[in-house]
Amino acid sequence: MNELLLTVLTLCVLGGLLAVILYFVAQKFKVEEDPRIDEVEKMLPGANCGGCGFAGCRAMAEAMVKNDDITTLYCPVGGADAMHAMASYLGKSAPVKSPQVATMLCGGTCAKRPKINHYDGAKSCAVVNTLYVGETGCAFGCLGYGDCVSSCQFGALSVNPETGLIEVDMDKCTACGACVKACPKGLIELRKKWPKNRAIYVACRSKSRGAAVMKACKAGCIGCGKCEKVCPFGAISVENNLAYIDPEKCKLCRKCVNECPTGAIHIVNMEPLPKEPKAPAAKSPAAEPKGEVKTESTK
Repeated sequence: MNELLLTVLTLCVLGGLLAVILYFVAQKFKVEEDPRIDEVEKMLPGANCGGCGFAGCRAMAEAMVKNDDITTLYCPVGGADAMHAMASYLGKSAPVKSPQVATMLCGGTCAKRPKINHYDGAKSCAVVNTLYVGETGCAFGCLGYGDCVSSCQFGALSVNPETGLIEVDMDKCTACGACVKACPKGLIELRKKWPKNRAIYVACRSKSRGAAVMKACKAGCIGCGKCEKVCPFGAISVENNLAYIDPEKCKLCRKCVNECPTGAIHIVNMEPLPKEPKAPAAKSPAAEPKGEVKTESTK
């Protein structure tokens, strides 16, 4: 009994001694934290989505407080209002950035891009992408298993069962970029968000030549360059057999839409321009009938 009591007392004394040592060590090496970090963190949405480039909202708040220049920092979920509030509280200049929205750059629906094989395995785009090109003849198109949908914390993405493609709810999208990272094909891009959710973009990522594109997908870009020639703002460029519309240069004039022979250029919440009637072909002068000889009369 005495040995048990002695053991208990020894452990208690040892525990108390170690607690005192830990206390003094903590006091010696403690780091004073700026109380403004807590206040700034409260102004952030708390999504911890990583869209700002940091591990979470706490890390973003620390960067906002510690950096004198915060023009390179931006919270896509909180947007301009949150950035302005934090900048005003810290007495710094708020960064200016246009709102963005995730855009799905593939128009290869089930009807336009038929399947040529059947995959029976893990329903994951990342897994399928490591194995082969997919169930269709297009190696660049959407695989349709919804890795991007699972990555979105805001419910902004869904798979359309009829088309087999990913659809983005522009009102729910916060441009956090999680879906961009989740897509192994690189088919989702953060683009400028226009008023009334309008948009114009090339819904294709194929870099194959025209004949190969049309064989695999009837809605693909064949790199003909007609859209590039008709754009009055220089917003369209063709590289590696693929057209791309720069959202910063595009003015939504829609002239390129009617020029695209495959319908690869998609417009959202806008009507296409009326097609101009083709000018009638110029008639060539009628040939004179053979055998008829003109003679001049002599007086």
